[in-house]
Amino acid sequence: MDLPRLAVILQAALSPIPEERKAAEESLNQFQYTPQHLVRLLQIIVDSNCDLAVRQVASIHFKNFVAKNWSPNEPDEPQKISASDKGVVRENILAFIILVPQLLRAQLGECLKTIINADYPEQWPNLLQWIKFNLQSQDQIFGALYVLRILSRKYEFKSEEERLPVYHIVEETFAHLLNIFHRLIQIANPPTEVADLIKLICKIFWSSFYLEVPKQLYDPNVFNAWMILFLTILERPVPLEGQPTDPELRKSWVWWKVKKWTIQILIRLYTRFGDLKLQNPEHKAFAQMFQKNYAGKILECHLRLLNAIRSGDYMPDRIINLVLQYLNCSISRNSMYNLLQPQLDTVLFEIIFPLMCFNDNDQRLWNEDPHEYVRKGYDIIEDLYSPRTAAMDFVSELVRKRGKANLHKFVQFIVEILRRYDEAPLELKPFRQKDGALLAIGTLCDKLKQTEPYKSELERMLVQHVFPEFKSPVGYLRAKAAWVAGQYAYINFSDQSNFLRTLHCIVSGLKDPELPVRVDSIFALRPFVEACKDLDDLRPMLPQLLDDFFKLMNEVENEDLVFTLETIVDKFGEEMAPYALGLCQNLAAAFWRCLNASEADDEGDDTGALAAVGCLRAISTILESVSRLPHLYVQIEPTLLPIMRKMLTTDGQDVFEEVLEMVSYMTFYSPSVSLEMWSLWPLMVEALNEWAIDYFENILIPLDNYISRGTAHFLACKEPDYQQSLWNMLSTIMGDKNMEDNDIQPAPKLIQVLFQNCKGQVDHWVEPYLRIVIERLRRAEKSSLKCLLIEVIADALFYNASLTLGILQRLGVATDVFNVWFQMLQEVKKGGARANFRREYDKKVCCLGLTSLLVLSEEQLPAEALGRVFCATLELLVSYKDQVAEALGRVFCATLELLVSYKDQVAEAKKDADVEDDDMDGFRTDDDEDESDKEMGDDEEEEEMS
Repeated sequence: MDLPRLAVILQAALSPIPEERKAAEESLNQFQYTPQHLVRLLQIIVDSNCDLAVRQVASIHFKNFVAKNWSPNEPDEPQKISASDKGVVRENILAFIILVPQLLRAQLGECLKTIINADYPEQWPNLLQWIKFNLQSQDQIFGALYVLRILSRKYEFKSEEERLPVYHIVEETFAHLLNIFHRLIQIANPPTEVADLIKLICKIFWSSFYLEVPKQLYDPNVFNAWMILFLTILERPVPLEGQPTDPELRKSWVWWKVKKWTIQILIRLYTRFGDLKLQNPEHKAFAQMFQKNYAGKILECHLRLLNAIRSGDYMPDRIINLVLQYLNCSISRNSMYNLLQPQLDTVLFEIIFPLMCFNDNDQRLWNEDPHEYVRKGYDIIEDLYSPRTAAMDFVSELVRKRGKANLHKFVQFIVEILRRYDEAPLELKPFRQKDGALLAIGTLCDKLKQTEPYKSELERMLVQHVFPEFKSPVGYLRAKAAWVAGQYAYINFSDQSNFLRTLHCIVSGLKDPELPVRVDSIFALRPFVEACKDLDDLRPMLPQLLDDFFKLMNEVENEDLVFTLETIVDKFGEEMAPYALGLCQNLAAAFWRCLNASEADDEGDDTGALAAVGCLRAISTILESVSRLPHLYVQIEPTLLPIMRKMLTTDGQDVFEEVLEMVSYMTFYSPSVSLEMWSLWPLMVEALNEWAIDYFENILIPLDNYISRGTAHFLACKEPDYQQSLWNMLSTIMGDKNMEDNDIQPAPKLIQVLFQNCKGQVDHWVEPYLRIVIERLRRAEKSSLKCLLIEVIADALFYNASLTLGILQRLGVATDVFNVWFQMLQEVKKGGARANFRREYDKKVCCLGLTSLLVLSEEQLPAEALGRVFCATLELLVSYKDQVAEALGRVFCATLELLVSYKDQVAEAKKDADVEDDDMDGFRTDDDEDESDKEMGDDEEEEEMS
């Protein structure tokens, strides 16, 4: 296809008319593998006379085609792009990178990444020389840096053996990078183009040393030259001129990006290579040099940066977070802590604490988009960028590592804030400072619960400073009160009414008009439910609580919400029976909402997907809680079937394990396996054959249930033919020489299920299964697999000893099989313990198989063989009896220990009830000073074997 025609088709791909667009896409797909197609696309991308929209379509098509076809997925797969076309692309794409607009450069950059990952260095040996040459050409520096960044990133996370090329890259290019960096730093009033170049240099440096410092940087002079430049960037104020006014654009402004990358590099050097305790001997000199010459200077620069926040200057959240990370790492190192100590009070009280307080941005988000406020508050990724999270981490680390000097001081600071808040009239109360104080109290929870005098004052603190905020006119204080209460739910309340009062306040919060308050209340409820000792306190609230819970689930997608529901279900067990159907219906509806939201999300946010997983996990928890009420499963089944049908296909790969667990419950505890549930068998077998081999152990459980609990249907049904389906699957897996022994262990277990449950009804399958078992036994290396394969033979003997022995003799393997079996029975470990067939179940199966031989005639089992079988069986029975007796003894001892422990606890509780608690002063403000089973799928086997 010539260039003009290709351009016309690309233009048609932009048509608003669906038919024209579809025809264009079909033409592109039709001609994409023709020679020169890729080259012509590249020509259109760089043609400045061509319409930009057409060039963009060409770049996207080019990127997608390269990503899919540049490298074959399999070694024997043919190349879809000719060597000549690849050569033309490699020769031209480097120069084109700087000629195209940023919009197109991003697409070509992705292509270049694919090509470099596939071809460098073997198929593209001159790439590094091109970079090195262009780094020395003034008008080609950007292109060279752009390509070098992509090249260095290839090795960022590689292991030491795979990182060898990066050392050559550093040797060839870093001297030039250093010179360019030095020249750029000298430019007065630099434009943003300079920042773009410095940012690329920082990224190249980052990728080159992330896991290991290249040996060239161990030269003190070279390393010092780099550090001078990084420290210059760190100390130099970001230019005020040109900064965007829009907050979102401002934090992403290129000069702030340069600052961020510089700080990130210095933190990485400090934490990975600057800690003497972490270094192996050959790196110790470097660590000592870094600690002595640079760590302190960097800390001083960071403290000056933080001082700018005190003055009200702007700084992006990510940079504040990174700076505090550096300070956090400095707390545990004596030399660094000594440098930090003179300014610690200023940092702690004037920088850290204000960052912990509710601020203008929080208020704006609370008012304008409460859903986003909630999402940010419970998003782990957001924590990586949050100054507040970094401030909390700093306080936690400070009291953990330097608590003796700082805990009391910080607590007194918080107490003073609480006192001022209590004394101020309503219109003058420092609500935001109270929010920060409550956050600090929650952050210090673990330390305060272990430290006197605070440990004794926690209940009083909750009553005096947290309870009132449940009724605060300020929404964020109501939310923070719920959060703090949740942190302290597990303390020993001396007055149980205080526990109940807190619980009632949290439950009331579920009806709060403000969404964040409702969400924090539901999260706080979970620890209180876990800590609740008397379910009578919760029982009356349960119906309304569940109703409020699902109303909130309709508003918010968050997996942590489901954790609370799981806790409630676990706590109440079978008492959830009246609500089980409604719960499953609500959770199923929530699952579909979360799934649809996740599929529609273009930004790759996993919140909906995680919440969907949580819904399925909660459903399994409910199914388990009502396992002794099988009639409920019949009612629940229609709600869950659509989920199971869809998610047992490739659509459900992310939740496959959770869905299999649901299928296991439904097939094990239902009164019978319904025809609708049988429709899931082909889906699981197809998944196992095509992509789900890693889940074989999980699939084993429901397949076991189908055969053991639906035996009649399994045997009678011919459309589909489940017996044939099982054979096709197991014979393929057992015969696969590429599969490891561990991977196929569920296969012999399923054959055992067949023989145990279908006695006298699958004679025609005995020989085929024995053939594949014996074949695999010859190749098996792991003793665990050998045991399972021998147990299949034992089960076959128990199924029909005469038939099985006749088949083994006809195949000429009977003697060999029994020799292997008896040899394995005799093998012991160094300590004398049995090496094989160690479980009670293993011994039982072997005994049943061997005893089945004892009834055979002398023609089938000669006297000599009978003697060996008899002796082996007797030894096994004795071993089995001893193992059972030992297990019963352990149960008895454990029960006795529990009874003694319970008696001691009762006595201790009675003693404590007679002793008054002493008052402590930890949280008192000045105003208070004068005041006073078996696993699913196994039961049927055990019954059959008994």
